[in-house]
Amino acid sequence: MTEFRSGIYKTIKDQIVGTSVGRAVIYTLGHIVIAMTCNNLITGAPLQLAVLDALIEPMINGVWYYVLDRVWTSKISTKSI
Repeated sequence: MTEFRSGIYKTIKDQIVGTSVGRAVIYTLGHIVIAMTCNNLITGAPLQLAVLDALIEPMINGVWYYVLDRVWTSKISTKSI
C-alpha cells in the first residue's frame, strides 16, 4: 500500500468512522438495508419499491424529528416540570 493510500484510509478511519457522524452514517445505511430487506420479504414488494420506501421513510422521519425538536425546545422544555 502506498503512503498516499494509507493516508487516505487513516483519514477516513480517524475523521469519519471514529466519530459520532461516522457512526450515524453507518447506522443509517444499515437501517436502509434492513428496512429494504424487511419490506421486500414481508410484503413481497418489488425490490425497487422496497428501496424507494427504505429511502423515503427515514427522510420523512428526519423532518418529523426536526419539527418535534423545535417545538419541544421552544415550548415544553422551558416549562418547569
